Amino acid sequence: MFPTVLRLLGLVVALTGATALRAAISVERSVGEARVELVAHLAPADLVILDAGFEAGLRQGMVCTVTRVGAPLGELLLVDLRPRAASALILDLASGQSFQPGDSVAVKTVSSRK
Repeated sequence: MFPTVLRLLGLVVALTGATALRAAISVERSVGEARVELVAHLAPADLVILDAGFEAGLRQGMVCTVTRVGAPLGELLLVDLRPRAASALILDLASGQSFQPGDSVAVKTVSSRK
């Protein structure tokens, strides 16, 4: 499992290198009623567990934005999917913030509209 986490963290680093480009063309949309269910503090990396999964349209590798009462908190990378649950690694987290159960999750999608 540890080598898998290291590979995923490498992917996170690669994805965050394109942050400026991604921010310029990304649009957010909701995927059903996805919410943070649990934050598991593990030795190599924290995992965020969502209460929605494959059946709600989530897919491995999607980048999601987490908000609380409309205020952005950070971003997640979906790494494991089940029919009704998903786990994600934290890509970005606003300074002084933490994810909590009940926070809203929206998938970031690319739009070609100007």
